[in-house]
Amino acid sequence: MANAGARQSMSRKGNCLDNAVMENFFGHVKEEMFHHDTHDDIAALESALHTYIAWYNTQRLSLTLKGMSPIEYRTHALAA
Repeated sequence: MANAGARQSMSRKGNCLDNAVMENFFGHVKEEMFHHDTHDDIAALESALHTYIAWYNTQRLSLTLKGMSPIEYRTHALAA
């Protein structure tokens, strides 16, 4: 990991909610993209992930965000 410039990150002891947001996002990725598609190689998977993340942030509507996409919700919140 150190050779790749990555640094290990650990949650605080006894706080399972530290990674809850990312775990929720990864659950959506697996359910909405990964389990429904096959990819011939890493480059195809990487491209599909970039496309999914762009769609998730700009077009995917969320009930918890009052029916808006994450970008719309953020823009709306900053304007208020």
